[in-house]
Amino acid sequence: MTDKPKSFGRKSIIASMQPRELMTQNPALAGIWTAHIITLFPQAFPGVLGESLTGKALKDGLWALDAIDLRRFGVGKHRNVDDTPAGGGAGMVLRADVVADALDHAQKTARGNWPIVYLSPRGKRFDQAMAQSWSQADGITMLCGRFEGVDERVLEDYAIQEVSLGDFVLTGGEIAAQAMIDAAVRLLPNVLGNQASTEEESFSNGLLEHPQYTKPAEWRGRAIPPVLMSGHHGEIEKWRREMSEAITQKRRPDLWRDYQAKKSK
Repeated sequence: MTDKPKSFGRKSIIASMQPRELMTQNPALAGIWTAHIITLFPQAFPGVLGESLTGKALKDGLWALDAIDLRRFGVGKHRNVDDTPAGGGAGMVLRADVVADALDHAQKTARGNWPIVYLSPRGKRFDQAMAQSWSQADGITMLCGRFEGVDERVLEDYAIQEVSLGDFVLTGGEIAAQAMIDAAVRLLPNVLGNQASTEEESFSNGLLEHPQYTKPAEWRGRAIPPVLMSGHHGEIEKWRREMSEAITQKRRPDLWRDYQAKKSK
């Protein structure tokens, strides 16, 4: 009679260049949405992602975070990760060989639909549709840039998607990575606890969100709109839709044009 193979549960076993503690607050779990973050500042994570609902979901094992120190893969005595730009110019560029080694390490546990993203001001602008797409993937690997950027060859070789948080420049990709991960994680099942809330948010239907009110019923001479106190759900829904359309048209003409185009189709 042969003994049945033992099950090791949900913990994920990953080869590491550094020893890991046997017991950690947030152990790596197999089969859950995971964010691998390649960064020169792993101590910056989880940062704000460890707070509020995303932090609770992280502790509860609804998603996992692996901050990978790029410096570990540096070359030479001083673990160099960058060098001067070919052709001259100011600043330094992250080396292709160093970034590739870090990516190979990160992708050891990547399975199925697993985007690789480079946080870059020249990338496609991040939006709610992208957050939704990432939340439906099995996980994501993010490369946080520094200095003057990354050797183009590694971006091409790994077919890395460049994504920008907005039309401005940050000193590095860590802040952008946290913002994007937050947007994706909150869409994962059971993270918010109320799926209906995500369906009524700004951008979920192409419009900005309608105004919100709560107690007291009157504050500094301003009353809650009577329709919201009427109990007539059909009228409330109609009012909210009209407010969303009016706000979007006034504040975001670009979104309003896209919304109108979709409606006409």
